Amino acid sequence: MQQKQYKIYEASEADCIEILVLQKLCYHQEAEIYNDFSIQPLSQTDQELKDEFTKCIFLKCLCDQSIIGSVRAFETDKTCFIGKLIVHPEYQNIGIGRELMNQIEYKFSNSARFELFTGSESIKNISLYQKLGYNIFKREKLKPSLELVFLEKINSGL
Repeated sequence: MQQKQYKIYEASEADCIEILVLQKLCYHQEAEIYNDFSIQPLSQTDQELKDEFTKCIFLKCLCDQSIIGSVRAFETDKTCFIGKLIVHPEYQNIGIGRELMNQIEYKFSNSARFELFTGSESIKNISLYQKLGYNIFKREKLKPSLELVFLEKINSGL
């Protein structure tokens, strides 16, 4: 079987609905881990996502003209805040998440540091981020069932 080809591009507001549908599919797995289906990525509206396009750079990963992955980020005070790295479940564990992270870091290569967060029980996410050079620097309990883990990476390329 031939490996499908994928390519990463900057997304536009026109990609909003497709990214939101993928986001809800991907975060359903996270909601199951915490038994909490009220998390923001599942309740986000298309208008709220469109509003994010005014402050964030979005990347999308295309395969056969369909968005199979995405990540978004913005910079404040020389820190690049990375959010919602998503990859369609059928395309996970083949390097797409890693490539999206590499590309978003490249887009913000003048940032002094990169920061992101994930749930403390999201072991696969934490493992990926640590392989990419991120280190846990803070934990924050949101609910009895949900603790966030904040990770950072200092930009050694500066």
